[in-house]
Amino acid sequence: MNNNFIAQIQNLNLDFKGKKLFKNLNFDILENKSTVLLGSSGVGKSTLLRCIADLEIENITSGKIVLKEGTNIAWLSQENSLYPWLSVLDNVQLYHHLKGSKKKQTLQKAKELLEQVNMSKHCDKKTYELSGGQKQRVALARTLMQEANFILMDEPFSALDAITKIQLQDLTCHLLKDKTVLLVTHDPQEAIKLANHIYILKNQQVVLEEAASLEGVLPHQLSNEKLWNLQEKLISKLQKKDKESQI
Repeated sequence: MNNNFIAQIQNLNLDFKGKKLFKNLNFDILENKSTVLLGSSGVGKSTLLRCIADLEIENITSGKIVLKEGTNIAWLSQENSLYPWLSVLDNVQLYHHLKGSKKKQTLQKAKELLEQVNMSKHCDKKTYELSGGQKQRVALARTLMQEANFILMDEPFSALDAITKIQLQDLTCHLLKDKTVLLVTHDPQEAIKLANHIYILKNQQVVLEEAASLEGVLPHQLSNEKLWNLQEKLISKLQKKDKESQI
C-alpha cells in the first residue's frame, strides 16, 4: 500500500436489502487528514463507514478494504452508545474494562481526557443525567481513550443544537488533529469546516465524486468568501443529485 494512505477501498461491491448499493467502488483515504463523505440521507454514507469498520462484511459480494498495517479504528457516532448504568468515568474507561487492561494508569488518563473535554466535574454522574452535548463530550473522551489512529465519525453532531454543535466541532478538531478522520455528514457547511478533502456520494448505485481539497488549519472559518462560494457549489451539487435520483 502507498504510505500516503491509511485505507484503500478496492473494487467494492455491496448489496443492501437485495439492491446493489456499491459497484466497483474505489476510494483512498489519506493518512493524517480529515476526509468527509457528503450526501443526502439514505445514500449509503453510513454503510460505507460500517464496511470500513468491518461491520457490514456479510453484505460485501466482492472487492476488499485494505488498512495500513498498524491501523486501529475507533468510532464516534450520533448515537453515543454510552451505558446509562455506568458513571461518566467508567464509560470513558470501557475499552480497557472490556480488554481487561483497566488499571491506575487508565483511570488517570480517563480523568485527564474528561478534563480536556470539560467534563471532569461530572465524572461521577450517570450518563442519563447529562445533556446531549455533554454525552457527546463523554463519547469523544471514550473514543480518545482507545488510542486509535483512525477515527470514523457517523454524523456525531447532527442531533445537537447550533451552539453546542459549533463548540463540539471545534473541540473535536483540536483533540483529533494528529489522527486520520473519516466523517460522514449531510451538512455542506460542516463538511467545509471539518475537511481537508470532501467527496460527494450520489445516486443508487453509489458514485463517489471528489468535490474539494482544502488547505489550512482545521476548523476552517466559513467567513472566508471562497468557502462560502464552495458551500453554494456543494448545495447545488446535492440538490442536482437528489433530483436525478427521483427521475
